[in-house]
Amino acid sequence: MNEEAFGQTDWTSRFVSIVRHASLQSDGQQTYDWTIDPCSRARAELRCARGWLRVPLAAQVEGVILYELSALGFGPFFEQQLQSSDGDKAIPARIAAEHRSAYEVWSTTGSGSARLAGRLRLELEDAACPGVGDWVVVKNDPGPGRTTVIERVLARRTVFTRGAAGREARAQVVAANVDLVFAVCGLDADFNVRRIERYLVRIWASGAQPAVILNKVDLCDDLAGRIAEVKSHCVGVPVYVTSALHSEGLEAVRACIHDGLTVALVGSSGAGKSTLVNALLGEARMRTGVVRASDGRGCHVTTHRQLVLLPGGGLMLDTPGMRELQLVDDDGLGTVFVDIAALADRCRFRDCLHDTEPGCAVKAAVASGELDSERFEHYRKLDREAQAYKLRHDVRKRRQAEKVWGQLSDEVAQLQKWKGGKP
Repeated sequence: MNEEAFGQTDWTSRFVSIVRHASLQSDGQQTYDWTIDPCSRARAELRCARGWLRVPLAAQVEGVILYELSALGFGPFFEQQLQSSDGDKAIPARIAAEHRSAYEVWSTTGSGSARLAGRLRLELEDAACPGVGDWVVVKNDPGPGRTTVIERVLARRTVFTRGAAGREARAQVVAANVDLVFAVCGLDADFNVRRIERYLVRIWASGAQPAVILNKVDLCDDLAGRIAEVKSHCVGVPVYVTSALHSEGLEAVRACIHDGLTVALVGSSGAGKSTLVNALLGEARMRTGVVRASDGRGCHVTTHRQLVLLPGGGLMLDTPGMRELQLVDDDGLGTVFVDIAALADRCRFRDCLHDTEPGCAVKAAVASGELDSERFEHYRKLDREAQAYKLRHDVRKRRQAEKVWGQLSDEVAQLQKWKGGKP
């Protein structure tokens, strides 16, 4: 179906099927054509359930936008989770945005708002509550003017989390079911390679593939030096250089994204994440703001996580800038600091903390200059942070630590009494 035929189609029918037909050409290439078939509600729902509906573009029918499940990232991993008993009736949807009191969900039958079922809200812990990118099962077809209910959250392929702000040990879901995560850092006064390392630790821990985008190349006087510095600290991670404001370097980033792939942008405020999204969309859909000239930091213009469908296929998740990215575990540390992990294998003791233990190969490498002391100190800082979070989160470990400190306190008190001549 060509563009002219699409424009002449009668859209007065409330329910339509946009069906994809595959054909094999003489050169072996597979091409697709599309037909529009006005139909009844029952027939449309049946075709949705069987996966016959294919929407290559955001077709709008009486205000209803139809999406193709595979274009939204739905695959066998999620399909097999739909129980056979309700597989024909289950309505899968993907969370596209999260607001304070509701979610925005997308499905083959449209998009609309959704709320969490009361039973589910009580059952789920904070880290298990649905976030942007999650696949869920909803009670009714999403649509404008009505709110459906989220009845189940499907298991995640990947999940990017961070420790929530505050003293309470609570994990916060930043992005779910993403395939590729770009750590975005500006090449201005806010450039910080240690922050990039921190982001990469959480990306590796999420199960997604990491990549780095160095944005604002037009503001950098020593581009080669910055690239070399990042590559030396981020071994094996692709590094892309862009200027989102001037649409430079976007071709390489766009080449990483294909139909059905979900990517996320993470980074501090003012790094240019929303500007990158707008540049890839070809329109100013996301709000952007200015940064302070003194330190290159921006204000929180993006206030919620938002999934967008890119022209040409693929989805991109824009996230608010993070003032802090607290580690919730030590997963990913050994991958980012692979050089330190290799040295640790040569330590005399397996549980070496690389502090005062004899025969520590890591400390010896620092002393000889083989390992950069600042890189080692940053590794230790991240490791202590992860262990501290575990201690606050794990009740058993916290009680053990409190017991040890209690015993030490009693011993100190006894020692003071002994020194004072008291029995």
